[in-house]
Amino acid sequence: MELSVLNIKGEDTGRKVTLSDAIFGLEPNEHAMYLDVKQYLANQRQGTHKSKERNEVAGSTKKIKKQKGTGGARAGSIKSPVFVGGGRVFGPKPRNYSFKLNKKLKRVARLSALSLLARDNRVALVESFSMEAPKAKEFRGILDNLKSTGKTLVVLPAADKNIVLSGRNLPKVKVSTVKDVNTYDLLNTEKLLLVEQSVNELENLLSAK
Repeated sequence: MELSVLNIKGEDTGRKVTLSDAIFGLEPNEHAMYLDVKQYLANQRQGTHKSKERNEVAGSTKKIKKQKGTGGARAGSIKSPVFVGGGRVFGPKPRNYSFKLNKKLKRVARLSALSLLARDNRVALVESFSMEAPKAKEFRGILDNLKSTGKTLVVLPAADKNIVLSGRNLPKVKVSTVKDVNTYDLLNTEKLLLVEQSVNELENLLSAK
């Protein structure tokens, strides 16, 4: 698959880059992508939820009424879950939701997501550029020139502070580096905007070892 390299004005530079079929031309593995996204979302959970059970609720443990003769059910402590203000039965407890996945599976998931974007013609290339200072308005103008008005994932070959800060407050825009690209971000974007040098970096990172 060949893509034209554009400049920041959205003009064709006349150069073309061939995307490797080993990275962008595979048959997407939906289950691998599902597992990788599931792990990503699970790792975002803090797991700090907590409710009090009957042994943690403040209250008297004195039997609140006699055992028999009331016409109602037996009742002991006011801290019983059946009473308002009582403890909760089987409530949430702090836990770690993260789980591990095989590195090969995570690689397959990222390749699948990249191939899916390429198949749907949602990948664009822009020549390397830099910004003298963090300016969201200027960065928004660049994206508009490149016809990236929806959800856009901009992938840089290496971290660039000014570009990252310029895109941080723009809605529907995320700036990432090649090494930080993940399946969730790839599937959660409408357009993948690769800086020209990122293509080689991606191929080096995801090529079969």
